[in-house]
Amino acid sequence: MRITIREGGPDDIPAILAMLDSSVAWLVGEGRTEQWGTAPLSENRKTVESVARYMDEGVTYLAEADGVPAATLTVTGAPGAYLSHLPPPGEPERYIHWLASDRRFKGNGVGSALLAHAAEETGRAGISLLRVDCYAGADGKLVRYYEGNGFTRTEAYTLANGWRGQVLARRV
Repeated sequence: MRITIREGGPDDIPAILAMLDSSVAWLVGEGRTEQWGTAPLSENRKTVESVARYMDEGVTYLAEADGVPAATLTVTGAPGAYLSHLPPPGEPERYIHWLASDRRFKGNGVGSALLAHAAEETGRAGISLLRVDCYAGADGKLVRYYEGNGFTRTEAYTLANGWRGQVLARRV
């Protein structure tokens, strides 16, 4: 399988939402509904607006497997407003939002390829800090996934609704 990475744009939003929906369906099938719930994210107006807003604020990348959109993430200059209670890092950073893959491509390295690309682009921009946050509940698999891709745990947090998250950082 040949993985290529390209910049995405507004025309890619339907494919990105389909990847998010694929992730939700997979999580539901695994009995892991605490992360993103049970309904397709494409049906959530706030999610659709968030995907578009981060795309406007930063750069969206898509990993394609043999020409088929397989995974996505967006990189901006700051975390989302929901993390405004955390102290700023005290230096320029790049922040990853909405990493998701079409679960048909699970295990083929498309997400890891995107994370490596984001790190490379961060370094090319002269910035040495790349951060991401993720769901930290249940079995902790997602946190370990990021750790396996060179990230280190920094701040843990809990949102008002009880959703537990973890910020991770990677030096590039």
